[in-house]
Amino acid sequence: MDLQDGVWRALKPGPRARAFGRGLLDLVFPPHSLDEDLAPAPQSSGFSADAWSRIAFVDGPVCDGCGAPQEFALGPGGRCAPCEARPHAFARARAACLYDEASRGAILKLKHADRLDLAPLFARWLSRAARELITDADLVAPVPLHPTRLIARRYNQAAEIARPLARMSGLAYAPDVLKRIKATPTQGGRSGSGRRRNVAGAFAVPASKAAAVRGRRVLLIDDVLTTGATADGCARALLAAGAVGVDVAVVARVRQSERLSI
Repeated sequence: MDLQDGVWRALKPGPRARAFGRGLLDLVFPPHSLDEDLAPAPQSSGFSADAWSRIAFVDGPVCDGCGAPQEFALGPGGRCAPCEARPHAFARARAACLYDEASRGAILKLKHADRLDLAPLFARWLSRAARELITDADLVAPVPLHPTRLIARRYNQAAEIARPLARMSGLAYAPDVLKRIKATPTQGGRSGSGRRRNVAGAFAVPASKAAAVRGRRVLLIDDVLTTGATADGCARALLAAGAVGVDVAVVARVRQSERLSI
């Protein structure tokens, strides 16, 4: 008898409690783990103990502007040298973990392999990593996909994370306040300046949605932050529509010296 079954039999819950308790136990003792290529998919999302130990969660001091980990605290509102040299259009960013070989697989499974069961897990990560941004936010909006890419992929991974995050945070969920009006090529492999040129003018707030963002602080959600070019493009569109500020929360951020494919 394994630990999960032992706990389950000891509790002897009724039908409703059994369904609820099974969900809680699956979170702690998932039937399968995300880092194992097993079929069928797990009943709930989880990592093995070894995988958890390898995820580089961002827990220490960070730049208040881009969320990059820092060796020492920069003080309230402190910004790293790159942010001081080239401020972003968004006010602040936070990431749950670093984008590396340990986290990349799970993020790509959500993005490209229909693993929508991972989205609530990532939302919980963000509820912790971006809690100060959530406190200040009025609404949650995902980075949008262009309609042609949305049709091909069938879902927007940023929206799948933003929806449960908004629900658990008690914030308004606004999936349609921001549109991607240009079908830009992928950002992968581009330099920082190339990424900025690629998304220039790619985002807009529809006139019918301007009232929803006017005077509001928007928390923008995406899966990965690399140079911040996409988030900047979104933030400029939201600010032009009257948002008082835009913060960004992502599952993972790339180290400034690394460029893994996303």
